[in-house]
Amino acid sequence: MKSEPNAWSWDNQVKEGTSMWDGVRNYQARNNLKKMKKNDLCFFYHSVTERNIVGILKVVKEYYPDPTDKTERFVVVDVRATKKLRNPVSLDQIKENSKLKDIALVKQSRLSVMPLKKTEWDIIIKMSN
Repeated sequence: MKSEPNAWSWDNQVKEGTSMWDGVRNYQARNNLKKMKKNDLCFFYHSVTERNIVGILKVVKEYYPDPTDKTERFVVVDVRATKKLRNPVSLDQIKENSKLKDIALVKQSRLSVMPLKKTEWDIIIKMSN
């Protein structure tokens, strides 16, 4: 899950505790939100200025209508910060890893909510340690 740190940062998420992940206005990202299940883990990625995965979120409530969307087409999930990564993992590091060359963060960089395979998740976790 991606956010510009000047709009919503990891520190904002930690301070808020549980919050809804709102403002998604892309149909593919919306569909990814709809696939999320309670207790799924997600990476929190600081986009634009930092380009780092900085923490792990947990889905605490599955999708429901986004109250900020007047068109009623988009959804939110509720998430909670669970862990700050020991070391942020940069987009450059991800691009340098041949096993991650096909992830959406590299192939569809503008997509704000994207899936990862378990093997990709595990690689990124290992890179953060």
